[in-house]
Amino acid sequence: MRRAGTSRRVVARGQVVHAACRYFLRHGTVDMDALAQDLAVSRATLYRVIGSRDALLADVLWGLADHLLERARRRRTRQGVDGVLEITRYFVTALRGSVPFADFLRAEPETARRLLTGGLVHRRAVLAQRSILLEAGEKDRLWPRSGVDDLAYLYVRVVESTLYAELLSSRRPDLALAERTARAVLQQTPRRPRGAV
Repeated sequence: MRRAGTSRRVVARGQVVHAACRYFLRHGTVDMDALAQDLAVSRATLYRVIGSRDALLADVLWGLADHLLERARRRRTRQGVDGVLEITRYFVTALRGSVPFADFLRAEPETARRLLTGGLVHRRAVLAQRSILLEAGEKDRLWPRSGVDDLAYLYVRVVESTLYAELLSSRRPDLALAERTARAVLQQTPRRPRGAV
């Protein structure tokens, strides 16, 4: 029988992610001890709910990115290639202007590289970009559904090379070059096999 006063506080993953997002926006990182204290749970409970710090950071980073992407999508005024680029331009500008995000990249470059370019955040970004392509190109059917997954992947890699230029190659990002490259990727139409009608 459990003694009075020793019952565990129960938290859901969504609550933890929400609290971690707030913490990240204030500090540019997630400190697991401080987060556990904020949530009034033990470290053991916190890890049991979220699995690992990397998993939690991935959810936090994607949550923040997804929020900016949704805002950019609502502000889109054009269709087709220009509409996709308009969304990306807003997103890249907003994310690069985020002080907590810049602090995180500077303080934890290895963690940032691992999570942002090769893990869950990257996969979610590709899925979101796929949706953006289909939505912006729907009117003129610019991109066939059969090739949109590859196109979304390539497009995201171009955007990542700008967002994370310092992490990937210690180079300053060239936004104009990235936009020209992104436009070229979007305008590349699949070649029809010889003899196809």
